[in-house]
Amino acid sequence: MSGSLTVALRAAQSGLLSTQSAVDAVAKNIANANTEGYSRKIVSFENRVLAGTGSGVQLSAFTRAIDEGLLKDLRRELSETSALDAQVSYFDRIQNLFGSPGDNSSISHILSQLHQAAESLALSPEKTLEQNEFVRFAEEVALKLQSMTESIQALRAQADNEIENVVNEINTYTNEIADANDKIIRNEAITNDVTDLKDKRDLALKRLSALIETTTFPRNNGDLVVFTASGFSLVDRTANEMTHTAVGNLTTSSTYASGNLTGVFLGGEAADNDITNRVTGGALSALIKQRDDVLPNLQSQLDELATELRDAVNAVHNRGTTYPGLQSMSGNRKFIDADAQTITLDPTNSTDDVTIAMFDSSGLQLQSTTLNTIMMAGEYGTGIQSDHGPWTITEVAATVEDWLQANGASSATVGISSSTGKMDISLNDSTVYMAFRDEVATAEGSAAGDAEIGFDSDADGDVDETVSGFSSFFRLNDLYVDDTNGALLESVQLSDNFSSSVSTLTFYDGTAGVGSGNALGSVSFTKNQSLTSMVKSINDASLGITASITPDGSGSRLRLLHDAGLELVVTQGSSDSILEATGLAPSNSRSATSIAVRDDIAATPGLVTTAQMQFDTTKGRYMINAGDNTIIQDLAEMLSAKNVFDAAGGLNGATRTFEEFSIDILSRQANLADTNESQLATQLGLTESLELEASRISGVNMDEEMANLIVYQQSFSAAARVISVIQEMFKTLEQAVG
Repeated sequence: MSGSLTVALRAAQSGLLSTQSAVDAVAKNIANANTEGYSRKIVSFENRVLAGTGSGVQLSAFTRAIDEGLLKDLRRELSETSALDAQVSYFDRIQNLFGSPGDNSSISHILSQLHQAAESLALSPEKTLEQNEFVRFAEEVALKLQSMTESIQALRAQADNEIENVVNEINTYTNEIADANDKIIRNEAITNDVTDLKDKRDLALKRLSALIETTTFPRNNGDLVVFTASGFSLVDRTANEMTHTAVGNLTTSSTYASGNLTGVFLGGEAADNDITNRVTGGALSALIKQRDDVLPNLQSQLDELATELRDAVNAVHNRGTTYPGLQSMSGNRKFIDADAQTITLDPTNSTDDVTIAMFDSSGLQLQSTTLNTIMMAGEYGTGIQSDHGPWTITEVAATVEDWLQANGASSATVGISSSTGKMDISLNDSTVYMAFRDEVATAEGSAAGDAEIGFDSDADGDVDETVSGFSSFFRLNDLYVDDTNGALLESVQLSDNFSSSVSTLTFYDGTAGVGSGNALGSVSFTKNQSLTSMVKSINDASLGITASITPDGSGSRLRLLHDAGLELVVTQGSSDSILEATGLAPSNSRSATSIAVRDDIAATPGLVTTAQMQFDTTKGRYMINAGDNTIIQDLAEMLSAKNVFDAAGGLNGATRTFEEFSIDILSRQANLADTNESQLATQLGLTESLELEASRISGVNMDEEMANLIVYQQSFSAAARVISVIQEMFKTLEQAVG
C-alpha cells in the first residue's frame, strides 16, 4: 500500500512542479509582451514513464511560436525595404539642392538668363551694363555647376562614411549571432532551455538583414550559418569580420572602379575578399549604389553639360574679338613638344587661311597679312615653310612674333610657355591692337569661315586631330576655362559588349616629347578584345599609365591616367580606328567642378568678344566697329540652338538646347526619386503585412495567457490537494500499523 501511495505522491509532485514551470512560462510571456524580438513560449506536457509504468507528468522542451518560412520572407523583404529607405535622404537632398526647372535658382533657369543676356548684349554690344550682365550670368552658370558638383561629391563622401558605419554595425550583429550560436550549442547539449537565446539570435539576424540581404542554414546541433545573398559567409562558427575604410574627401574622378575608393572586404583586405560589387539588399547595397552609381551618373551628366557649354561657347567666342582688338591672348591648349608637333592649314583642300591684322585705337587696320603668307615668305621665323604646312608649333609662334614686331609692335612676344606648354601672345604696346579672322581663302577680304587646322600630335606626318578655327585650336580667346588636362584620358560611354578592332596605340608624355624613339611604348590589340582585356593589355605593358574601367549609365568608360600626372598624347596606326571607336580624349570629369569665366574677362567684361573684324570693300581694309554684334549675335543664337550631347550617366545621346538638356538632368533625378518613393511605399506595405502576420503568430495574447494561467492555477491547486490527501493517508496508515 505504501509503495502505491509513494508512486501517487511522486506523480502529484510532478504535476505540481510541471504546473509551476508552466506558470513561470506564462508569467514570462506576459512580462515580455512588448519586448522586441520576443516570441511567445509554448508549454507542452507529456506523460512520464518509468519502467514502462506511468509515473506522472513532465514538461517537454519549451518551443517558440514562430513560422520560420515567414521569418525568412520577412527578412528578405526587410532588406529590400531598408535599401529603398536608405536612399530617400539622398534623393531628397538632390531635389532640394538642384530644385525644379522652374525655380529661379535652377541651372536651367540660369542658362535661360544667360541666353537672354547674350541677346541683350547683341542689341547693344558697346554698352557696359549689358557686358557686365552677360559676364555675370556666364559666371552664375559656372558657379551653379560648381555648386552642384560640390553637393554631389559631399553626398558621395557622406555615403562612403555611412558605408563604414554600416559595416561596423554588421560586425556587431554577426558577433552577436556567433555568440548566441555558441551558447545555444552548449545549452542544448545539456538540455537547457534555449528559446530565449534563439529569440536574441533572430533579433540580431533581423537587424542584420536590414543592413545586408542574408540567407541562413541551420545545423542539427542548433548552430546557424549565415551567408550574404551572393554566398559569402558572414557567420560560420565564428563571425567573419567585414571592413571598409572611408576615404574622407572625394573628387569627381574618384571612383571605386579606378581604385580611388577602398572596397568592402569580408575577411582580410585581399582582392578575393572584396564584395563591393556583390552586395545585394539592405542599407549597405543602397549606400554603395548612391556612391558608385546614382551620384556619379548625375556628375557625368553635369560634366557633359559643362563640357558642351564650354566648347560651344568658346568655339564662337574665338571667332571674333572685342573693340578695337586685343593686346594679349593666352592659349589654353597644352603642347608636350612644340618643337616637333605640327599643324597644317586645311589639310583636306589647302585653301583656308588665317588673316592677322593690326589696328589702331579706333579699330582701323594698320597692317594685315595671312598666316600662310608669312609662313611661306621666308622673312620671318627660320625661313620659308611649306605651303599650308606642316609647321611646328614653335615655328608658327616665332613667325607670328616676327611679323608683329615688324609691323607696329616692336616689343611683341609670341611663344610657347616652358611652364604651361601653352601659346602666349602679348603686343607689349598700348597703342596697337590685333585680331585673327579665319577665311576660306588667302585673298584679302575672303569670306569668313573656320579654317581647318590639322594637328599632328606625334610628329609622324599624319594628322591626328582636326579642329575648326585657328584661334579655337590654340584656345587663344576662350570665355570659359577649366582645370581639365591630358593627364587623365577617358573614352565616351561604351556598351558593355564593346570589342576592339586590330589596332595599336602609342603613348607619349612631356618628358621625352614626341617623335621617333620618344614614345613611352605601344600596345597592340587583337580583334574582339573586351574592355577588360584591353585594360589588362595596357597595364601589363608597364608604361607608367594606369588603365581602368569606370561605370557610366548603361555602359562604361575606358580611363587612362598618367601615373606621374603628366600630359598624355595617344596616337594610333595610320589604318587603325580605335581612337575613333572609343572617342578617347582628355577626361571631362573635372569640367563641372572647375569651369569658370576667364579671369581677365571676369575682371573686365568689356573683353567679351562681340565683334569680328570686317573687310571694308570700299576702302580695301579691315576694321573693327564698336557697334558690331556679329559674334555675340552668333553666340546668342548658339545658346538657343540644338546641340549634340553624348550619352552620359544614364541619359542617352541626344540633340537638345542647353536649357533642355539641363531640364533632362533635373527630370531624371526627379523620376529616380519618385520611382524610389513609389517602390518604398509598396515595400513598406508588404513588410508591414509580414510583420503583422509574424507578430500574430509569435506575439503574446494577454487574454489567452490569462486563461492559461487560470488553467495552470487550477492544476496546481489540484496537485497540491492530491499531495495533501496522500499525506493524510500516510498518517492514517502509520496510526493503523502502530
